[in-house]
Amino acid sequence: MSIYINLDKVLEDRDMKSHELAEKIGITRANLSILKTGKAKAVRFSTLEAICEVLDCQPGDILEYKAD
Repeated sequence: MSIYINLDKVLEDRDMKSHELAEKIGITRANLSILKTGKAKAVRFSTLEAICEVLDCQPGDILEYKAD
C-alpha cells in the first residue's frame, strides 16, 4: 500500500490516547483501530475532518504517500 496513516504519531504529539479520539469524533475504537493500522479501504471526509478538528492538524499530517 502506498498510503500510510501517521495517526499514532499525531496522537502521541498531542498526548492523546486512541480511545479519547474515538470518543471525541464519534466512532468506535474498533473502527479507529482499523484506520490507524492502515487496514481501512477508505475514509470518509467527515471522519477525516473530525480527526483534524480534534487534533488541530491537516490531512497531510495524518496521510502520507510513499512510492512502493
